[in-house]
Amino acid sequence: MARCSDRKCKSAGILPSVDLIISVPLHLKKRRSRGYNQSDLLAQGFSESTGIPWSGTALKRIRYTETQTGKNKIERRENVKGVFEVENTFTAKKVIIIDDVLTTGATLEECVQTLSNAGCCEFYILTIALAQH
Repeated sequence: MARCSDRKCKSAGILPSVDLIISVPLHLKKRRSRGYNQSDLLAQGFSESTGIPWSGTALKRIRYTETQTGKNKIERRENVKGVFEVENTFTAKKVIIIDDVLTTGATLEECVQTLSNAGCCEFYILTIALAQH
């Protein structure tokens, strides 16, 4: 993959000016079971390529939830409602949120709501895949 420096991509209009890259977190139980968080790996690589700081801890999943697989949009929203919180030192105003797959957007909407409640005001979403449902 070609390296896109922060300054080069911003001047080309490709990369927004943000404070932080945030990966969508897994609950600790699921992370331990899986051994990794794929969104962390994507966010870390994107951070290294762009020079934008990344945090895998700024946003935390505080409640274990059932898998979203097989749920419709309404069920997905209910399943993730209130499952995230931000760390108490969070100050970013502009963020890029990275997740692996966008299905209905329920998880990302909840991330945005949680970050918005913490004072964040500008959001960019990056995913690797778009699932058809």
